[in-house]
Amino acid sequence: MNQQHEDERSRIRSAMDRLLAARPTCSNGSLTAVALAAEAGVHRMALQKRHADLKEEFYARVRKETHQTPEVEKRLRKEVVRLKEALKDSRAAEAESRHRAEQIALAAAVLILRKPDSKDHPAPGNVIPLRPSGD
Repeated sequence: MNQQHEDERSRIRSAMDRLLAARPTCSNGSLTAVALAAEAGVHRMALQKRHADLKEEFYARVRKETHQTPEVEKRLRKEVVRLKEALKDSRAAEAESRHRAEQIALAAAVLILRKPDSKDHPAPGNVIPLRPSGD
């Protein structure tokens, strides 16, 4: 690792300590990766890419030291709940559609197989049979 890399890591660790102690100097003090990057004076993408291990360490410390769930994790959990509910609704709608298709197929089969001049259900006077009645 080069000196710039080590300097960034040192600044990130110091920023973690300040944020967790609620003594921010360069950020809004929120316990997020964006605030951590601002507090450390590093680009947010540098934190996300080069120092992802420190970002995860920060979130682990947030959970442990403050007994809070990081904001990113809260948003993701809400999204998971929303998506699970949408999937449940979608599966229910699919099952209903499948049931309706089966009912329509059964009704069509009954209508196709039933003879229009059947004694049980004679054809009304305005119905013209498609098959000749001599079948």
